[in-house]
Amino acid sequence: MQKILCPSMMCADYASLREEVVKLDLAGADIFHIDVMDGKFVPNFGMGLQDIEFIRKNTCKLVDAHLMIEDPVDYVELFSRIGVDIIYIHPEADKHPSRTLQKIKSLSKYAGIAINPGTSIETISELLNIADYVLVMAVNPGFAGQKFIDFVDRKIQRLVKLKEEYNYKLIVDGAISCEKVSTLSREGVDGFVLGTSSLFGKDKSYKEIMNYLRSI
Repeated sequence: MQKILCPSMMCADYASLREEVVKLDLAGADIFHIDVMDGKFVPNFGMGLQDIEFIRKNTCKLVDAHLMIEDPVDYVELFSRIGVDIIYIHPEADKHPSRTLQKIKSLSKYAGIAINPGTSIETISELLNIADYVLVMAVNPGFAGQKFIDFVDRKIQRLVKLKEEYNYKLIVDGAISCEKVSTLSREGVDGFVLGTSSLFGKDKSYKEIMNYLRSI
């Protein structure tokens, strides 16, 4: 199974963002992962609209937006308009998440559900019918550099089994080391958001790292 590799652009070097995008693109990135935060749903602020537009202009690859914001339905048209391909929402941040996911799909975009470590599958199971992507958070959202929360492994295993019924792509985000890529891909996870645990700030090139991640 081909791994979907999604560099987390929150971890990129903003002093040379265009160069970062080009190098990641040439290295084989599949999806550019962009964290958007409002300081309310999570106690932090993420990337701005200008950053997203700049990344979109410098790659033909897919771009996703992980909306860690309240009432995401108010913003999906905006993110669609600036060229985002995949829009993730947190169901607990939206009054009517099924309506919001359907709105994303009506804009000819891929609809995604992001699931926090403390969010149970039971509370979002009906939404799997309309989700193209499911993003499992292995850390509490909002900050880079956290440790992988081990009890999330059981949730990942259950969502792997449900993939056959609902036909979504399963992506895992948070403290994704090379070891986690190896283990979870063997279990049936489709893709990984790559941050400082495996991709950024290393002494090897992005291409070397991504080639290695695809080989393990």
